[in-house]
Amino acid sequence: MKLPLGRLGLTLSVLALLAGCNGSAPEKGKPHPIATYTHATWQDLPVVGESDLMAGFNAWRSACERLKRDAVWGETCAAAVSLPNDARQVRDFLGTHMEVYSLRSAENSANGLITGYYEPVYPGSLTQTAAAKVPVYGVPDDMITVSLDSVYPELKGKRLRGRLEGRVLKPYDTAEVIQRQGVKAPILAWLTDPMDLQFLQIQGSGRIQLENGRQLRVGYADQNGHPYRPVGRWLVEQGQLEKQDVTMGAIHSWAQANPARVPELLASNPSYVFFSTRPDSNEGPRGSLNVPLTAGYSVAIDRKVIPLGSLLWLSTTRPDGAPVVRPVAAQDTGGAIAGEVRADLFWGTGAAAGQLAGDMKQQGQIWLLWPKGAPLPDVPQVTDQ
Repeated sequence: MKLPLGRLGLTLSVLALLAGCNGSAPEKGKPHPIATYTHATWQDLPVVGESDLMAGFNAWRSACERLKRDAVWGETCAAAVSLPNDARQVRDFLGTHMEVYSLRSAENSANGLITGYYEPVYPGSLTQTAAAKVPVYGVPDDMITVSLDSVYPELKGKRLRGRLEGRVLKPYDTAEVIQRQGVKAPILAWLTDPMDLQFLQIQGSGRIQLENGRQLRVGYADQNGHPYRPVGRWLVEQGQLEKQDVTMGAIHSWAQANPARVPELLASNPSYVFFSTRPDSNEGPRGSLNVPLTAGYSVAIDRKVIPLGSLLWLSTTRPDGAPVVRPVAAQDTGGAIAGEVRADLFWGTGAAAGQLAGDMKQQGQIWLLWPKGAPLPDVPQVTDQ
């Protein structure tokens, strides 16, 4: 949707900031995703085993305390909280309270992209050492965040991030400037590899393995306001990798073989994530809904298409081709998760989860399980099969 700029009266400096705000405008030539929800039946869903049914349902139910006052999910969550852990009763509950919609693209395709993410564990230190020299920054003291929807409701979810220079709000530093000059921000820890920091920013949370055996947990706190651009795309444009070969492992291998070009690689992504420390816990990291993610059953979604807190039915495969069919909970978002039929499946913590997440670029289908009688998400149309 093109914004009525004359009515908004935005200055050029604000427009520059808008290009990198949270929920930022799509890349040039790429419109916002336009999804269609097509009414389906329970018989249209692929069959799910009892263990996957219960794990997915309980992952979704874990957020019900936060959703109990939600206009859409409040009543359904209130009924779900007291439901026994019994597969038959869960199936009856879903059939009684939910309707099924197939998520389709603007071209009416049910197929989309399913990727994976995880909580990495990287070596580091609370103090700078000869080996640990890459800072993990907290939120900068001089960064200003402005929520635009407080003035312009049509810009719901849009935020400006910048720095005051005199009386002018200017865009905050890009990742390249921050990496070269540093930033006025607390340093939470130090990592040993700049690529570890890049992947930590992509995942949005992680653990830092300290020398005393403790693991320091950090999570997303804010972002510099510039749009995310995958470093893998830069490698393809430079002729360093083929598009189909881009994985986290391939990117890391390229960086190890080309250390002198790593700053150039990192500068290709202007986005920069700032972190906060999180309590030590055996729970999964907390996503955008601020509930612990469940390995294998929580997903990050494009909230312009799927509301946070939604219960979804996912059908895809692992990188080795094994089927993944289960209910999943929409409990997280991410700057790289954009599209009509799109989800990022959380695989857990550590190297094995990282290998799985890094290799996952699968086709898949998504169904939305939506409370009966509730107004559907704001999409252009809903059709019947």
